[in-house]
Amino acid sequence: MSVAVVTGSNKGIGLAVVRGLCKQFKGTVYLTARNEERGLAAVKELEAEGLNPSFHQLDIGDAASVEALRDFMKEKHGGIDILVNNAGIAFNHLKPFGEQATVVLKTNYWDTKRACEILFPILKAGARVVNTSSSMGFLGQLDKATNQEKAQQNKKTLAKDDLTVQEIDALMKDFETSANTGTHGDHGWPNYTYIVSKIGFSALSRVQQRQLAEEPSSDIVLNHIHPGWVKTDMGTTAAHFDTDRGAQSILFAALLPPKTDVRGAYLWHDCRVVDWVNGPLPAMV
Repeated sequence: MSVAVVTGSNKGIGLAVVRGLCKQFKGTVYLTARNEERGLAAVKELEAEGLNPSFHQLDIGDAASVEALRDFMKEKHGGIDILVNNAGIAFNHLKPFGEQATVVLKTNYWDTKRACEILFPILKAGARVVNTSSSMGFLGQLDKATNQEKAQQNKKTLAKDDLTVQEIDALMKDFETSANTGTHGDHGWPNYTYIVSKIGFSALSRVQQRQLAEEPSSDIVLNHIHPGWVKTDMGTTAAHFDTDRGAQSILFAALLPPKTDVRGAYLWHDCRVVDWVNGPLPAMV
């Protein structure tokens, strides 16, 4: 029984990904949400379109909630075939910068990393994992930091082929600590918490694919995605794309065929592979 799970999918890009998978994936598609009422309302919205998603409560900030999902998927479906790590936040810029850093990193990096650690052991052979990153998650965004000598040191570490999760963790902790003391610029970090959280997530994605590839016969593939500037609560109505268009590259990565060469790649919204370390970034539209 093939199964797909999309985190944070009761609205926005996540909901559009569920919609697309219901149309294109031959299996059960789970819409997840922290709030069961909002999640079930989203399911009804798709049912009104003639689609048939399933629902499971999921709060990636709660380890017990992720473990409950893991146990359910293992018992009912034997594991997971497609996992889309879509849950993420930006944060109120009016809040103190240190508070922004702590809150944004918690969801976009720490909680998502823990969710992966819990769910990856039940990925089936041939599974596809998609990590929703951003153009803000491009490594070159560190060029916006004031202390460029330190920023280039951070970039050099994050670009390493043998980068470890522990090294990424240390850098994310350095950003959070320095953000709370107002010295993040001196430590080579830009003045935007979302950038650092998504750079950390993209760096983690590259390490995760390298680890998954240690068992090549499993053919598990993970890629990280810039979905474009999308009309969502985060993207605002000024954005270029509607949510269905924003889901395009995520669906492409989620449905990659067996033995694909697209592995550990940073994919642009139009499904082009971009050099995450050196760029250049394609046009936004």
